Amino acid sequence: MGNQVQEFNEYRGKMNEVILAKQNKVINRLFNLDTNTYADGALSVKTKEMLGLVASMVLRCDDCIKYHLGKCHEQGITTDELYEIFAVANIVGGTIVIPHTRRAAEYWEELMNG
Repeated sequence: MGNQVQEFNEYRGKMNEVILAKQNKVINRLFNLDTNTYADGALSVKTKEMLGLVASMVLRCDDCIKYHLGKCHEQGITTDELYEIFAVANIVGGTIVIPHTRRAAEYWEELMNG
C-alpha cells in the first residue's frame, strides 16, 4: 500500500483507540451508530459506502473521503464506478469539490497500486 494510505490508516486507528478509551458515552455511541449505519441491510455495504463517499465529497471532508475510498476499494468498486461517483459528487457539490476530487483520485491510485 502507498505511504499516504498506510499513514492515514495508522493515524486513524491510533486516534480512534485514544478517543474510545476515554469511555465517553456519547462519543462511543456515535462511533457505534456510524459503524452500524454502514452494515449490510436493505442497501448493500457497497451502496452505502458509495453514498458515504458522495456525501463526504460534497461536505469536503478529506479524512472522510479517504476512509470511504478505502471501504469502496474493499468492496470491489471499479475505477469506472469511482469516476461516476466523482461525477455525482461534483454535480451535487459544484466546482468547489474539484480539489477534493484531485486528492481522491491520487489516493485511489495509491489504493490500486498498493
